[in-house]
Amino acid sequence: MGSRVPEVIDRLVELARADTALSEVRVADGPEITEDTDLDWLIVGFDGDPAGDFQAAQTVGGWAGLGTRREEQFQVMVAAIAQRGDGEVRAARMRAYEIGARVEEWLRADPSIGLGLGEVEAAIEASQLTQDQTSQGVQAVLLLTVAGRCFT
Repeated sequence: MGSRVPEVIDRLVELARADTALSEVRVADGPEITEDTDLDWLIVGFDGDPAGDFQAAQTVGGWAGLGTRREEQFQVMVAAIAQRGDGEVRAARMRAYEIGARVEEWLRADPSIGLGLGEVEAAIEASQLTQDQTSQGVQAVLLLTVAGRCFT
């Protein structure tokens, strides 16, 4: 199946790793198993639920024109995660939104994310915030749905 979703995910990871404002944020391509103690994460291609389905993306498509090209509508999950050992919910929430704002900035600056104007268009379609308090501290997860359309 021809899909541009792998390119979209790769490009979002590249943008995150090149963004100097995220120099103190661990950027991951999908979920990682690690014993690192990084507090702030941006995970492209992950639904933010370690006990869930690990959904990375979804697509629907149809034909554009007379069968020469296929239009694909996509949604890619991106999780901005901030953890704090001190239990300060507000600080974790604000940091998660700061991290997520970087994704929004890239998409506003270039909705094609460098994959060809008129070929790819993307924006943040939805977001969801979860906050959890445990004995290790607080965790805020801002789940962003990067949605758009492209042609294959």
